[in-house]
Amino acid sequence: MEKVQSQETIALIEYHDAMNVWGRFAKRLIDIVLSFFGIIVLSPIYVLVYLVILCAGGSVIYKQERIGYKGKKFYIFKFRTMYKDAEKNGIPRTEDERRQQMTRVGRFLRDHHLDELPQLFNVLNGDMSFVGPRPERQVFIDKIMEVNPNYVHVYKMRPGLTSPATLYNGYTDTMEKMLTRLDMDLKYLTTRSLWGDFQIVCKTVFSIVSGKKF
Repeated sequence: MEKVQSQETIALIEYHDAMNVWGRFAKRLIDIVLSFFGIIVLSPIYVLVYLVILCAGGSVIYKQERIGYKGKKFYIFKFRTMYKDAEKNGIPRTEDERRQQMTRVGRFLRDHHLDELPQLFNVLNGDMSFVGPRPERQVFIDKIMEVNPNYVHVYKMRPGLTSPATLYNGYTDTMEKMLTRLDMDLKYLTTRSLWGDFQIVCKTVFSIVSGKKF
């Protein structure tokens, strides 16, 4: 992970959530309904992926501690795509390094975003939402907040499966990209709406179907 050298710390300012209490209630209700039915409808794929990974050897589910809504810790779930201990001791990898550590099955799952299907359980459980900032590890949050303490406002939202930053900023393996993602997440906080979330989900589905890498 590269460091930002000569970057002045940004002042802490107030960011207001554009979604009122009823909007947040409706958003959570939609998350529960869609994740529940999504798990049911996609259950054959869950079983198929589970068996394929199991036959290839190794554990099937990968979990990692992240920081989410209101700064609370939770475990994010994914189908395992990399060899065991690929990120030993929490050492971050660049996208190229991650791909080198991926199994053949894992590379296919990652390219088609099938590795993230278990996160529907995170959504159902309330740890995540369909749309929101991607959850980060505490070690990286600490580094980000050294430069921009406004990351604290990200805690006002449940982390999401997708977001504008996910679509347009891609995988964040440098501090520069993390700071850009933060700016986009804060903009999402101050402009978000149910209609906007619907548009983001549609764009995400289109990107996945069209084979876009992000």
